[in-house]
Amino acid sequence: MFVQRAMRQATKAQTILGASPSKYTAKVLSSSRLYSTPALAPLDASKLEINESKNHKALQENSQLVFGKTFTDNMLTIEWEAGKGWGTPQIKEYGKLQLDPSAVVFHYAFECFEGMKAYKDKDGKTRLFRPDMNMKRFNRSAQRIALPSFEDGELTKLISEFLKVDDRWIPKGRGYSLYLRPTMIGTQESLGVGASNKALIFVIASPVGPYFPSGFAAVNLLATSDKVRAWPGGTGDAKVGGNYAPCIRPQLDANKEGYQQNLWLFGSDHQVTEVGTMNCFVFWKNEKGGKYLIVIIFL
Repeated sequence: MFVQRAMRQATKAQTILGASPSKYTAKVLSSSRLYSTPALAPLDASKLEINESKNHKALQENSQLVFGKTFTDNMLTIEWEAGKGWGTPQIKEYGKLQLDPSAVVFHYAFECFEGMKAYKDKDGKTRLFRPDMNMKRFNRSAQRIALPSFEDGELTKLISEFLKVDDRWIPKGRGYSLYLRPTMIGTQESLGVGASNKALIFVIASPVGPYFPSGFAAVNLLATSDKVRAWPGGTGDAKVGGNYAPCIRPQLDANKEGYQQNLWLFGSDHQVTEVGTMNCFVFWKNEKGGKYLIVIIFL
């Protein structure tokens, strides 16, 4: 700020005197370059380093798969730091994260994630379902809780490379897939409340079948209005970890009454906001004969 102020004062003085800018002004202009902010490193898939696991775990039969219980041999990680930007992406052996107990993710819920799937088509090729939409929502969620943004296409490329490494884990068969969990957390070591100056993206993968033990059959929903899942101005449109823990108690209560999930309602007129852990399609025919297909997206 001092350099900028001095530059403005020198230029103003020369203008008043009616002369051209002095050597002093030129020196100030030149020296101000030393104070320019360096460009932050973007997320760059071309910098990927692969050190895949040499320990190949045994695969399970499709009939034995339980959602989110089995994980592939490897994981993808990318670190971010304020003032520097994104570091080197790495595919490495699946393992535990090392975080300080004071990391802000543990205290202030600096965490967001995505849920996406990779499939094998009839020709044996790997397919991702609308990854561009997942990346856009992932970025929106991160920005909502002051975590860093990233280049959508670059993370998609990295996930594609991750799938090549763990290709054998993608189950074949209708209704089976490899569930991908891209996650971003704040890792700054501090108990102060504020934006995190460090972050980590990691991607893990789990072969899955149907989410519910009942398989691909219909599930029962309990209309819930005494607790609220999403509200105007809240974080219902962001896929952040803080949205989920408060919903577990109402879900357990629904389970006791014989329901698998909650149908979340809001307001005195009971507007439908969300349906447990799934998307909801409603075919509605009103009193005038109009027909509508309504889609409620689970976040």
